[in-house]
Amino acid sequence: MQFKVPQFLDIEDKIFGPFTFKEFAYLAGGAGLCYVLYKLLGLALGLLPMAVIALFSLTLTFYRPNNKPFIEMLQSFLKYITQSKLYIWKRRKSGEKGQITNEGKSELMNQSGARLNRSKLRDLAWSLDVLDSSKKKGTGT
Repeated sequence: MQFKVPQFLDIEDKIFGPFTFKEFAYLAGGAGLCYVLYKLLGLALGLLPMAVIALFSLTLTFYRPNNKPFIEMLQSFLKYITQSKLYIWKRRKSGEKGQITNEGKSELMNQSGARLNRSKLRDLAWSLDVLDSSKKKGTGT
């Protein structure tokens, strides 16, 4: 018995011509807001707000930094601005002003993970082998 496995799950369906539902909603919402501003303020007073809304709407629809939707970048920015931040300062051991002793250097290297012991190296090699073998199985010819 064979089962069909769905593919391309992360690609949205094109519903309105070349646009997905979200893209169409961004465009229609921007156009609707521009129309409301035009009716309320007229062309002379509403031109600048309409241009800002149209530019934002077009940016949400078409601009994809790092091949991700712009809305994700906007959400990350707003989350970064609103959440509290924790800054931790850790004093380094130093011999003289600004110079680190040899003991301090080895401690910093151990903290940063520059040196791997055998068990960590073995675990890393095993995980890479497992990942590599799963890629070979996934190509399927």
